[in-house]
Amino acid sequence: MLDGLRATTHWLLAEELQKRHPDIQVDPNVLYVDNGQILTSAGAAAGLDLCLHMIKLDYGAAIAAHSARLAVMSLERRGGQAQFIVNDRISHDHRSLGPVLEWMEKTLHRSLKLEEIAENARLSKRTLNRRFLEQVGYPPIQWLLRLRMRRAQHLLANTSNSIERIASQVGAASPAVFRKHFRRIVGTSPQEYRRSWVSD
Repeated sequence: MLDGLRATTHWLLAEELQKRHPDIQVDPNVLYVDNGQILTSAGAAAGLDLCLHMIKLDYGAAIAAHSARLAVMSLERRGGQAQFIVNDRISHDHRSLGPVLEWMEKTLHRSLKLEEIAENARLSKRTLNRRFLEQVGYPPIQWLLRLRMRRAQHLLANTSNSIERIASQVGAASPAVFRKHFRRIVGTSPQEYRRSWVSD
């Protein structure tokens, strides 16, 4: 039923769904996908988001907004699943990159260049890029950025550190650069992310 269509599921299972059904265009970043007669959602709460979407389509925005108030939830949540992922999953076949991945995680607060990562891995830059794409799914610098944003998510949810301090703690060049990368990777701003996880 989903062959040739875009669909979503819980981010923990997206890779497995794509592997089992390569003809489905699996999008692990959204809360739900509407293909007309076939709709998919990313999890229990995302199923409620999808229900509100269906109410809005069938009965209009006012009824959907009223339903959202009755359910004590937002009519539309900002961002997608990315804001709930705290660790990017990598292929089981990443043993050759294990040591360099651990080193990158421990030194993500530093300004790391591709040359330094390649030197630590004892690989040429070209081979390093190829292995990262094969085993992790991202080039080394993109993987490092994702590590930084996942660490920032933890700090935003569990500390009262300022955005500027967190930017420094995760090795961002500046708070402005940090905000830009955070929004691109997580799907929301650092301030909105913190508000969604920290009670007043």
